[in-house]
Amino acid sequence: MAHKHDDTKIAEQEACCDLDEKLTEAKVITMEKGEGNSGEKDAKGIKPWLPSIVSLVLLMIGIAIDNWIKPSPSWFPGWLRLVWYIIAYVPVGLPVVIKGIKTAIKGDVFTEFFLMSIATIGAFYIGEYPEAVAVMLFYAVGELFQDAAVNRAKRSIKALLDVRPDSADVLRNGIYVNLPPENVKVGETIQIKVGDRVPLDGEMLSEGSSFNTSALTGESNPSTFSKGETVLAGMINQEKMVQLKVTKLFNDSSLARILTLVQDATSRKAKTEQFIRKFARIYTPIVVLLAIGITLIPYFIVDNYVFNTWLYRALIFLVISCPCALVISIPLGYFGGIGAASRSGILFKGSNYLDLMTKINQVVMDKTGTLTKAVFKVQEVESYDIPKEEWLPLAAALEAKSTHPVAKAVVEYAGDSFIKLNVDALEEISGHGLKGDVNGKEVLAGNIKLMDMMKVPVNDGLKKIVDTIVIVAIDRKLAGYLTIADEIKEDSKQAIDALHKLNVKTTMLSGDKQAVVDKVAAHLGIDKAYGDLLPEHKVQKVEAIKQDKLNVVAFVGDGINDAPVLALSDVGIAMGGLGSDAAIETADVIIQTDQPSKIAKAISIGKATNKIVWQNIGLAFGVKVIVLILGAGGLATMWEAVFADVGVAMLAILNAVRIQRMKF
Repeated sequence: MAHKHDDTKIAEQEACCDLDEKLTEAKVITMEKGEGNSGEKDAKGIKPWLPSIVSLVLLMIGIAIDNWIKPSPSWFPGWLRLVWYIIAYVPVGLPVVIKGIKTAIKGDVFTEFFLMSIATIGAFYIGEYPEAVAVMLFYAVGELFQDAAVNRAKRSIKALLDVRPDSADVLRNGIYVNLPPENVKVGETIQIKVGDRVPLDGEMLSEGSSFNTSALTGESNPSTFSKGETVLAGMINQEKMVQLKVTKLFNDSSLARILTLVQDATSRKAKTEQFIRKFARIYTPIVVLLAIGITLIPYFIVDNYVFNTWLYRALIFLVISCPCALVISIPLGYFGGIGAASRSGILFKGSNYLDLMTKINQVVMDKTGTLTKAVFKVQEVESYDIPKEEWLPLAAALEAKSTHPVAKAVVEYAGDSFIKLNVDALEEISGHGLKGDVNGKEVLAGNIKLMDMMKVPVNDGLKKIVDTIVIVAIDRKLAGYLTIADEIKEDSKQAIDALHKLNVKTTMLSGDKQAVVDKVAAHLGIDKAYGDLLPEHKVQKVEAIKQDKLNVVAFVGDGINDAPVLALSDVGIAMGGLGSDAAIETADVIIQTDQPSKIAKAISIGKATNKIVWQNIGLAFGVKVIVLILGAGGLATMWEAVFADVGVAMLAILNAVRIQRMKF
């Protein structure tokens, strides 16, 4: 399997359809300021339908005169009949003909516009006026339905991403000034009123408040943030007015990065999508050549050759040949899948990862922060020759320099006892613990491996403790230890069960002791679990799993400590990575909440999207092949050709948008 970050963007123009332009518009609209609902204006009102309505009325009048008034009235001679149908043709046909000419001038001849123009002009040539108008009319109606489908997907994404605040109240010169978020600097204080959306990432200066995070995480339950905690742009203040200290410029905020992430997701094409686009560029010219052959070759092999008869069959062949159903519905299906996932708080970096999710048969997970809450609490404290009141502040001073959840638990337990202590020569030893000088004393705080490395003797009883343990030594003398326990997330068991139902094997990797890891794995029903691992050991474990070429591996981690493994796996999934720059950069799929159950949901969305895409491929190819054969044999009229092209395209579009209404 090619490395997932070696994707190249498809730079080719659309062979048959300009869906990319519509999807690009859908992406751009989310970043435009002051748009309101103007992005939806093309999806509402009767104006876009007027040309089709005019053509339909004129066509029906013409058909009525042709078929219901016998003999044909003298006031409707041949030339007037031709003019009537040309007038009916112009509202829907002229824009298509002009587009066909423009694309041909640019060198892209074999487009849907070219095919429809040649087919309908040819139909006029042989006197099939009503069918010429009908083909272009139904094509125009199909385009309107396509636009409606794209607009639906666009509104779905826009509703999710319409979280960009227009202004921020900034404290300057003692008063709050209303400014665009782009003009606010890092370190400035902003005020968030009740009901207002947070404009920039910031640190809570007030005592605390509850925030609606649903626009970012997909979760309806509000979250409470206390003083000193980070609040992200896009959240809505629900409780009381608060002040934040800005920590990032708007363009660097998590919100801005996620906006860009979802917008760019449509540029990373799935292999199926890439194949269809390339196939269309080869398939369409071949069909055009076959249509020419249908017109001319019978001259040499048929006794009663009639040029107009074989030209009509060729025109039918041309109408059927347009692969619009494929080139429209497949990208739209992937776009809908990305939107459906985003509404569930799952961000895919591209449709290629939607496809990869369907192939995953091994999910490897980190323990802390992924399956557990990473909210550690000190359970037990024991001292040896040095009193707890003496060694605990020293250890807490050291741990205060670390961001590890275990370190935070020690600091919280110690309170303010360490604030006045000075730490020098701090050294963080990965997978072991911390070493440093606190007020002139050498302090070690870590696991048994750290004590062994530093030649500090420990008794066998410490090795039997199952919970996470922080052993403290002062000047290479054992001082005491703390036991710390983490809590398993409420939906972790549900997540593992759901993965097993999908026939996905599970593995847990952790730096914790094997005894702790085994305890968690047994409770959750995880297939394999490995503890006592350093970051490089996690890489080795994933490499070992990937040695079996049949394994497609997803790794789920926090996106910071596990960045190397996220990059190595076939699909890297960042858990709770909303505020993590490293997660957004490294992972391929980002679960914005801390819910491991979303892993199985991401796989289910990928499978549903893939199923719809292949349904559309089968529908389009099946119908087209049948009608192409009938058309070449003279058994199908232009009306069947219209169904094979526009009708199948509309059915495929309706099937593609189903995913936006599915519940996962």
